[in-house]
Amino acid sequence: MRARLRAEMTDEIKAIARRQLATEGANLSLRAVARDLGVVSSAIYRYFPSRDDLLTALILDAYTAVGDAVAAAEGAVDRADFAGRFLAICHAVRDWALANPHEYALIYGSPVPGYAAPTDTVAVATRAVTILGRVIEDAARAGLLSHDDVVLPPDVAGEVERIGETIAPSVPLGALSRALGSWLQLFGFVSFELFGQLNNAVELPGPLFDHQMRAQARYIGLPLL
Repeated sequence: MRARLRAEMTDEIKAIARRQLATEGANLSLRAVARDLGVVSSAIYRYFPSRDDLLTALILDAYTAVGDAVAAAEGAVDRADFAGRFLAICHAVRDWALANPHEYALIYGSPVPGYAAPTDTVAVATRAVTILGRVIEDAARAGLLSHDDVVLPPDVAGEVERIGETIAPSVPLGALSRALGSWLQLFGFVSFELFGQLNNAVELPGPLFDHQMRAQARYIGLPLL
């Protein structure tokens, strides 16, 4: 009973904090959360000792949610349809972002002043890109990704190799560099759309997004079925 009540209280605190994100951004206040919850502020500290602890919990939840969305979408596509799997990942990220704009802004927007994420957020934060890495590795094993013509400067090659050790260690660096570029294109488009940079310029962002992501699939070397 005690554990269930604590879990329920923790969930309620986080729900109120998410509502604050919608109005105050990441400028969370434990006192404001306590006020909205109808308790004294000292009661909140028994669950979250500081604002940063509450922010970390929200960040972990957001990364978990987008990771779950990506995993479900990619997992529903035939394993041999590499471009389809890539596009499913792209659309899952965009759909989740549009449905959860404030959580997206928390994890992919401007850094929160004075907050440093603990190292235990890294694995959760990289889950979505590691799913992309599996797609790229599968395509490479199928003989689709060579990109021997891609010449990387030594310092860039070092960066790509370091990142690749985490997400796709068996993929040639040229192919991996293109996949990483496409990943940045994905989040660049989503951020532009979500933060209003496409307003008064793009009337149909959905079709444009799909077109751009299909172009990225071709750029990586994934055949569109």
